[in-house]
Amino acid sequence: MTAAPTIAEEILDLKRQRRAIILAHHYQDHEIQEIADFTGDSLELARAARDAEGDVIAFCGVWFMAETAKVLNPARTVIVPDKDASCSLVEGCPVGPIREYRRRNPDHVIVSYINTSIEVKAESDLLCTSRNAVKIVNSIPADKTVLFLPDRNLGNYVQRETGRQNLKIWQGSCIVHNTFPVRRLLDAKAAHPEAIVVSHPECPEAVLDHSDFIGSTSAIVDYVAAAHQQRPGCEFIVMTESGVNFSLERVAPTSRFYYVANENCNCSECPFMRLNTLEKLRDSLQTLSPVVELSADLIARALLPLERMLAIK
Repeated sequence: MTAAPTIAEEILDLKRQRRAIILAHHYQDHEIQEIADFTGDSLELARAARDAEGDVIAFCGVWFMAETAKVLNPARTVIVPDKDASCSLVEGCPVGPIREYRRRNPDHVIVSYINTSIEVKAESDLLCTSRNAVKIVNSIPADKTVLFLPDRNLGNYVQRETGRQNLKIWQGSCIVHNTFPVRRLLDAKAAHPEAIVVSHPECPEAVLDHSDFIGSTSAIVDYVAAAHQQRPGCEFIVMTESGVNFSLERVAPTSRFYYVANENCNCSECPFMRLNTLEKLRDSLQTLSPVVELSADLIARALLPLERMLAIK
């Protein structure tokens, strides 16, 4: 008797039928990362979406990432396994106040972190990710006032790195990174005194002050890979979403990784990222839904700041 296909096998068969590419963020469950065509952080996934071939992009991340993929691929079908995969940064930065700020301050430059809605992106002059935020802000003339949104911790980090005093920072935060308590990091350092601390810049400043390396998710993966090559088996305390463990173990298989629980869930997981599952990915490829649908006008307005970001190396 022939065994029934596994869910992963069903997905791969549907991918062939649909001429689809599967993109996955580092924070997805390892089962999804294992079958993805490309895994990366927000900047890498934006570029992968831009260069994608085929008819369908199955975006295993959160909704704003899929919106970005649709802007870069308006003729392709972009689907997400779960439409409720949102982001606290998106929800904490509605477009209405941004439009009003633009109206009152037409000479200011609005830089939006990619963790924003497509409507906010369309009101922005430039977009950035945690990997290139410092470079993006440094590309703006020094005499220009900049509104940086929506993550206050990333904004504070950018201000510290660039030295800009004319940087206004929206007071949004990530429900995962913002609630990593420094006291738990210090406890982890005491328990693992030889461990290297790697942190995402969405963490509070007190956490960053005790970090050996600060960078985007993929920058953390690259840093760990290089450190592992120099000293195989070294230890790391990882101050970001624990889904990255799959990527870290691939590049540093003999290293040990320790995660600090945040205050919200006493874990290191993003509840929005974890909404996507293999079953939902299979179903979305079967039905081509939930599908990202954006007006031509919205795509055109959001594309300009997005292309400006991608043009800055």
